[in-house]
Amino acid sequence: MIHQKLKGATPVPSFQYQDKGNLATVGRSFAIAELGRIHLAGTVAWFAWILVHIYYLIGFRNRVLVLIQWAWAYLTFQRGARLITMDDSRPNSPD
Repeated sequence: MIHQKLKGATPVPSFQYQDKGNLATVGRSFAIAELGRIHLAGTVAWFAWILVHIYYLIGFRNRVLVLIQWAWAYLTFQRGARLITMDDSRPNSPD
């Protein structure tokens, strides 16, 4: 593309964005999905979320490892989000 500009030619766009939809997990075994005209909610959308994320991982080994890690986290009730929040009990210092 840069080479074409240097020659004075009009570059042909090589990338076109394609919206594939929205997926979001809401809770344990629950998600929402908007895939074009298809709208899903609940466990079906949750499985769709899992499949889409596994599909876009690179390499079979990565897919298997992530799937095993997710399954272990699900079966052992591990927390999905680790949030760091400010402790509001400390007085504000002007430092």
